[in-house]
Amino acid sequence: MITKEQIIQKLLEQKFIDNKTAKELEKISKTEDIFNYLSKELLIDKELLTKLKADLYNIKYIDLNGVEINKEAVKLLPKDLSETYRIIIFEHNKDVIKAGLTVPSDLKGREAVEFIARQKGMKVEFYLISENSLNLVIKQYSALKTEVEEALDVAEDKIEQRKKEAEANIKEEIKGIVKSAPISKMVEVIIRHGVEMKASDIHIEPFESQTRVRYRIDGVLRTQLLLPKAVHASIISRVKVMSNLKIDETRIPQDGRIRLKINNQYVDFRISSLPLYDQEKVVMRILDTSGGALTLDQLGFTGRNAEIIKNNIDKSNGMFLVTGPTGSGKSTTLYSVLNILNKEAVNIVTLEDPVEYYLQGINQSQVNPDVGLTFATGLRSILRQDPDIVMVGEIRDNETAELAIHAALTGHFVLSTLHTNDSFGALPRLLDMKVEPFLLTSTLNVIIAQRLVRKICEKCKEEYELPEKLIDSVWEDFQKIDKGSLEVEGINVKTKEKMKFFHGRGCRYCNNSGYEGRLAIVEVLNMNNELRRKIASGESLEKIRQDIMGTRTLTLQQDGIIKAYKGLTTIEEIMRATKE
Repeated sequence: MITKEQIIQKLLEQKFIDNKTAKELEKISKTEDIFNYLSKELLIDKELLTKLKADLYNIKYIDLNGVEINKEAVKLLPKDLSETYRIIIFEHNKDVIKAGLTVPSDLKGREAVEFIARQKGMKVEFYLISENSLNLVIKQYSALKTEVEEALDVAEDKIEQRKKEAEANIKEEIKGIVKSAPISKMVEVIIRHGVEMKASDIHIEPFESQTRVRYRIDGVLRTQLLLPKAVHASIISRVKVMSNLKIDETRIPQDGRIRLKINNQYVDFRISSLPLYDQEKVVMRILDTSGGALTLDQLGFTGRNAEIIKNNIDKSNGMFLVTGPTGSGKSTTLYSVLNILNKEAVNIVTLEDPVEYYLQGINQSQVNPDVGLTFATGLRSILRQDPDIVMVGEIRDNETAELAIHAALTGHFVLSTLHTNDSFGALPRLLDMKVEPFLLTSTLNVIIAQRLVRKICEKCKEEYELPEKLIDSVWEDFQKIDKGSLEVEGINVKTKEKMKFFHGRGCRYCNNSGYEGRLAIVEVLNMNNELRRKIASGESLEKIRQDIMGTRTLTLQQDGIIKAYKGLTTIEEIMRATKE
């Protein structure tokens, strides 16, 4: 049995309290639990106190906040016992049951779990968890599923009833089911949880016996919900109705848009349906504009790269290109630049596919190939609108490239994107589109390549050591970084032993992933006079690349290493994002 004196001594050693508070606790402990008092009156974090208690009782500690608990594991312990003894089984495999308890001295709770384990021929590992952790786990496990399952019970009955009716009436019946409250409720819950979890996309996918709902959070897809296949068609139809798509057209892809008010904020959703073998899949891109456009600094543009971009934004004409694969944040970067350029004295016109964010004071147009409004035809019309600044969503073909170059050559500031692997790759790509080298050198101002990487969660960030082989590889790359770029970032490291790196331990704020949010790693190619001369002279592009990249121009990987050293992301994320 742990005495109150031992608890107070431990608190003093860990510097949770001072000597004055220790004397107060000696009196208070006669009538009140010490840990409850510390949490309630001194507002000490419950997880820290639980960890301290685990040390005292020599029990492993775990924070279950944000962890997705295995449903089958939870079912091993009846709900009434779990609530009575404040204990939960959160994991099991062939040999071991893992249980989280909140009262280490409660032997009855332990006995209940040990009895279950003996029946199954398994061992038990006990962990100490906080009350808050336990409550949040149960709430997290049930919140999404309970709301959906309540609607599901009613929806399944309705669907089974309709299955028995004539097949000729299927279309009308789907419409009826779509209008019913249960399916509407299900879709509402799925969408709301996606927004609350800060997902960028929601995937609703059919499988042989189930429908899977996945959220893309910080660039990674996570399964959040599994539903019976019977409700799939109704859910897809409900989404289609909301986005004004044809619910009876299941043979071709469709695109739509929804604007909903969620938690007192308007959120836009871009909807895409895709016919699969026997059903349709829907992806909803969440476009939350409530926070406004991010600044370049917030996006990850720092040091010399930020200086180059800001210098080029000030130019009155020329071309500003952003390159990278789909989902690398190109549009977000362009919107941030447009937000800086958005002044009353200039006329800004955009041509996008589709318009992702609405910016006050900017004329935004969306391409529509069905009526002949492509990037090329739209750009011709835009140039007759007396623009100062033109943003073309993407340069996809020779005609658009030629028109964009012409616009930049005739006094307009043109922003656009290309799909290339790095910044230098934009040059051969544009030359392949029949753009003359002398026109490129006359119009291109700057080319940015970027990737998105996950940021370390600030709540659980800690320093850690890289494996020896990895630190050697990182140090080798680090030594190739231009010293001027390091100085601007305030980095002065002489030996690999001095290099420090960080990662996220995992906590309830980041759903135990160790990451929260994303930022860009970037490669900025400034079209200076030397580079223009090399291109115009017809020198080999590969030789120019070797002369330029990685010396005065930071590569994506080098910028990533700088950001990892500064504690913004991890080396593992950089390797994942920049691997060939």
